[in-house]
Amino acid sequence: MAERKARKGAKKGVSRRQKKDWIAAYLFIAPVTLGLLVFYIWPFLQNIWFSFNSVNKFNVTNFVGLQNYEKLLQDEEVWKSFGNTLKYVIITVPAGMFLSICIAALLNTKIKGTSVYRTLYFLPSVTMAAAVAMVWKWIYNEKMGILNGVIRALGGKGHGWLTDSGTALFMIMIVGLWMTVGYNTIILLAGMQGISRTYYEAAAIDGAGPLQRFFKITIPMLTPTIFFVMITSVISGFQVFDVVYMMVTKTNPAYADVQTVVMLFYRQAFDYGYKGYAAAISVLIFAVIMVITVAQLIVQKKWVNYD
Repeated sequence: MAERKARKGAKKGVSRRQKKDWIAAYLFIAPVTLGLLVFYIWPFLQNIWFSFNSVNKFNVTNFVGLQNYEKLLQDEEVWKSFGNTLKYVIITVPAGMFLSICIAALLNTKIKGTSVYRTLYFLPSVTMAAAVAMVWKWIYNEKMGILNGVIRALGGKGHGWLTDSGTALFMIMIVGLWMTVGYNTIILLAGMQGISRTYYEAAAIDGAGPLQRFFKITIPMLTPTIFFVMITSVISGFQVFDVVYMMVTKTNPAYADVQTVVMLFYRQAFDYGYKGYAAAISVLIFAVIMVITVAQLIVQKKWVNYD
């Protein structure tokens, strides 16, 4: 009898302790959960509902069914802005990945002042986008910009980098790369430093050179980090807004050729007051990003090495 009571008491003691642990755990995650519900999940669901309605400036809704999506599919401006965004992603993601890997590999070597270089590369990532855009807009200025000043000093002619539809988007891509490469470099550098040195030592004993070690050891072992950087870069590329918005005004003749889909969403929602239509555009953006992300998750099984 005494043994049974002791077992029951032990069970009750463990059960109470577990309950306390559960309560403590729920209390700790409650602020984050409430924040996600209030600021992310509820607005997301509300936005989907708005996409099926005509919403005025006072958020008064009038159900219109699929009219916003029908208009969206026939709107040439939507597909033009999607084309600009896709071009931005296709060029900046591979270029940014290449530059980030190269810089991370250089910073992973034993050179003097490594911490200083890491800080300098990372600084653009923590600088406000508005400030960065204003500085680069001044650099690209056709009359007073540093870039044209250097070109004229060398005997060339200045160019309207942000007003020419052929160069405006590419100039913005340079700014986007300048802002994101440092952040991606730090992540990739952390991945490189997590690779055991024994692999390199064994390869060196077998006679492998620096390039062979880089392509046969570093890149394969770094693929999980590369995959993460690729996913985040694609998502942020489709969401590019602030730099383009600050550098190119509505009166710019190249505006239509640099307008991204998020900029179009902003204009429809806040400039024109078509919140229902803007919500439909945002749902389309979400759907495109989701499809691309799922495709990347499926394909990554063939090239990402988790061993």
